[in-house]
Amino acid sequence: MHPKIKKALKDPYFACGLLLNKLGRFISDEKFVRWSYYLTFHRKLNLENPQTYNEKLQWLKLYDRHDEYAQMVDKCEAKKYVASIIGEEYIIPTLGVYNSFDEINFDELPNQFVLKCTHDSGGVAICRDKSTFDFEKAKKLLSRNLKRNKYWTSREYPYKNIRPRIIAEKYMEQEDGESLRDYKVLCFHGKAKLIELHRFRYTDKQSQDFYDINWNKTSISQGGGFIDKSDCLFPKPENLGNMLHLSELLTKDMIHCRVDWYDIAGSLYFGELTFFDGSGLDPFDDNKDDLLLGSWINVERSGD
Repeated sequence: MHPKIKKALKDPYFACGLLLNKLGRFISDEKFVRWSYYLTFHRKLNLENPQTYNEKLQWLKLYDRHDEYAQMVDKCEAKKYVASIIGEEYIIPTLGVYNSFDEINFDELPNQFVLKCTHDSGGVAICRDKSTFDFEKAKKLLSRNLKRNKYWTSREYPYKNIRPRIIAEKYMEQEDGESLRDYKVLCFHGKAKLIELHRFRYTDKQSQDFYDINWNKTSISQGGGFIDKSDCLFPKPENLGNMLHLSELLTKDMIHCRVDWYDIAGSLYFGELTFFDGSGLDPFDDNKDDLLLGSWINVERSGD
């Protein structure tokens, strides 16, 4: 039996979530975010007076909509946007952009590269060696993702009208051989407040820690039993000050945005911009942290 079917039989909330994603196109945006929130947190979403971080992200999905956000979340176009503000030196080189997997001429690509879709998140095919790369698995993953529209499964408006493509990027790795460490800077009204550090992504050792802007490790966690906090204080990244400064430059006119970075061998590289961390559906292990981050977002609907 398929794992999703097994889980759906045991968890009625999960089963309803699967049904919601299937029927999402026939449901209004407000009903969709209300239902998806309820199925995740098992409580009603307060849109009239949101208090928590995850509640306010749902509010922002509905009321903080700007057409220019589409360029900022498109993994190809975002590079142009970011480079125009902070410079090309922070951009991971693009090796090619394609409308389909079959368009890719792998003979023109180096032995190592990364493939991902420009219009979604999570679907990444990493080639460390062409001789062992599973081309069929990558084709299945990326071709499936090309058919998806993240807007319909999350109501994240910036993704609604992005043209689906595949981007090939230069393969990057840490100088110590560890898989890329992902520094996610959470900015609120143009001010950096918190950094998520993700290590060992796409492995069973993945960890997520939260640090403040002075690189003090906090007690905040969102693991839920799936992603653990690490048991160490990781050394402060060499480019932390510049990382925070550039994040604030990129988000100075935004209510809330997450800016992702890689700090490699003394150089800083831009990853992506995200307006809805975890789509506003990642529970905190302690609700006081959901309230703390929520207090940093001021949502006042114009005209109210």
